[in-house]
Parts: sequence; structure tokens; C-alpha cells
Amino acid sequence: MLIFPDNIYIKYKKGVKSMFITRIFYGIAYFIVLVFEILKATVDVASRTVTGKVEPVVVEIQTELKRPVSQTILANSITLTPGTLSIDLDSENQIIKVATIVPKEKSDIIPFESYIKGMLE
Repeated sequence: MLIFPDNIYIKYKKGVKSMFITRIFYGIAYFIVLVFEILKATVDVASRTVTGKVEPVVVEIQTELKRPVSQTILANSITLTPGTLSIDLDSENQIIKVATIVPKEKSDIIPFESYIKGMLE
């Protein structure tokens, strides 16, 4: 039996199938968390727009992700979330510069990092 992870064919072995299924579950969980964070951030940005409580700041975030594709997906996920924007990605040092409309903790900016790690690394 052949399966197709990471754009290469590998022969079915014990453990490979479970790893592939685990990655699928991480992918589904990542999508659900991303949609939830987008909706939550949309409400937050809308309320801050009305009240005027905006304090823009640029932060550097150290990521656990080692693969450039994983870092790129993380940076794009940050940009998709309202109120945050990925400015720069340093793949070698695993640092992402992020502009936010208010100061936030790392866990509030990238709550989906562990899901991307489980899905792609």
C-alpha cells in the first residue's frame, strides 16, 4: 500500500499510517483553531475601531518551527488574523516580526503553532 505524505511515495510500514492519520487530525484541528481565532480577532478589531483603543507595536516572535514551509504557513496564518500582520520572516534564526494593533503575548499571536508543528514537522 502506498501513501502520499510530503510529496513523496513511501511504502506502507507499521507506524507510518498512524503518523499520516495524526497529521491529518492536526491539519483539521489547525483549520478549526485558525477559523476560531479569525472570528475572535474580528470582533476584537471591530470593538477597538469603535472605541479607538489602538496601540500599534512590532514584536519579534521566536518560533519552534524549523522547516521554512511551516514558518511560512505560520506567517500567513498570522496575517490572516485581523489585527496582526507578518512583516518579516527570518527562517534561519526562526524569528517572525509581527505588527499588532495592541501589545499581545506570544501565545495570543500564534495559538496555532503547535498544530502546524504536528501537521508538518
